[in-house]
Amino acid sequence: MGNRLTKIYTRTGDDGTTGLASGDRVAKDCNRVEAYGTVDELNSCIGLVLATPGLPSSIRDSLTTVQHRLFDLGGELAVPGRDVIIAADTTDLETSLDQLNAGLPPLKDFVLPGGTPGSAACHLARAVCRRAERRVITLQRDEAGNPESVRYLNRLSDLLFVMSRVLCRVDGGSEVIWKPRQPL
Repeated sequence: MGNRLTKIYTRTGDDGTTGLASGDRVAKDCNRVEAYGTVDELNSCIGLVLATPGLPSSIRDSLTTVQHRLFDLGGELAVPGRDVIIAADTTDLETSLDQLNAGLPPLKDFVLPGGTPGSAACHLARAVCRRAERRVITLQRDEAGNPESVRYLNRLSDLLFVMSRVLCRVDGGSEVIWKPRQPL
């Protein structure tokens, strides 16, 4: 394991730069930092879902594993040329997704974020996941990267959507169906 922080503030970022794991200093708003920063934000949103009382163990276990993989992804993004996320990670998400989706009624309309606190937290995590995916794609447009990390985030957003639907039912809520002003 790397160096342990004994002092939380270092003042080295006061000039608008941050250090990568490689030791290089880059602007805090560069594409790489935007990508791993958004993955960190996503991990925090998943922590919010995990703090939901009465969370089913299948969802808790799946999201706990996801948090570990997101830390792996953040490390991958912080070290140029490093690949950590593998196809099996995406397959694990697909397995969870298929299991959770099997018990849900078919979806015929768009669902608005909300329903119950747990469901709403999943919707927030899903939206941040989509942004993380966009940030990683932007980074990979400029620099070579692990294509599996994009697939992982894409599948994770699907899983979070399905989890939101499950949590809405578990918590006794109902999904809010979008009523468009004009049909599409």
